[in-house]
Amino acid sequence: MAVDPLLLVGAGLVGLALGSFLNVCIVRLPSDLSLVRPPSSCPRCRHPIAWHDNIPVLSWLLLRGRCRHCREPISVQYPLVEAAVGAIWVLAVAQYGAATRAVAAALFGTILLGIAVTDARHYLIPDEYTWGGLVLGLAFSLSSGVPGFLQAVLGAAAGFALLFAVAQAGQWAFKEEAMGGGDIKMMAMVGAFVGWKGVLLTVFLAALLGSLIFVPLSLKKKRLVPFGVFLALGAAVTFVFQDAIIAWYLHFLRGD
Repeated sequence: MAVDPLLLVGAGLVGLALGSFLNVCIVRLPSDLSLVRPPSSCPRCRHPIAWHDNIPVLSWLLLRGRCRHCREPISVQYPLVEAAVGAIWVLAVAQYGAATRAVAAALFGTILLGIAVTDARHYLIPDEYTWGGLVLGLAFSLSSGVPGFLQAVLGAAAGFALLFAVAQAGQWAFKEEAMGGGDIKMMAMVGAFVGWKGVLLTVFLAALLGSLIFVPLSLKKKRLVPFGVFLALGAAVTFVFQDAIIAWYLHFLRGD
């Protein structure tokens, strides 16, 4: 699909700006801090950051990753998250063009990235991601009319119910909390975007990735598993490739 380069540039700029805001969410939401006040400041010396030092990616590069005032290092997380969200928006528009689907994909990807980074850092998935994403998923489903909305509601219910059942079964089997409430609410949000079939695929992919990547490490170092990271990865793959994966699986079952 040929897309106007100016549209891609615009999408990238929007993504960079939202990536800067996402960094604020990642740092402040787990501590229940305001996203508005105080203004952005150096995490070391707490000096307010001027607008010209707060340009996504560029300011960090120009300042060589250090605060202008105290010269202490600024985490590379900031430009990486900004660049990643910018890339998500560009790829969404490149894939879907100037369409509602592109905006849905870009916002969904942005939320998933926020969940993954926050859960990896704090073992927590704030409600602002999940409930806010659920509202967005249901709202975007209206572009497909009543059937699309009902499919999103069914997906949200399936996501919540499935993870709730897994959490209850895990608690019964291991006599301790096996899955956090944030993961359960996250899957309600994911279901609103990908439907009930996508919920099943997301959970399968998350379990597969978690087993292959993190479980061996957690067994060796006794670390908790931030399952939201793998749910986010599974949800992103499902959103983009769901139809192709399900079609391949059906062909595999039929032996075509």
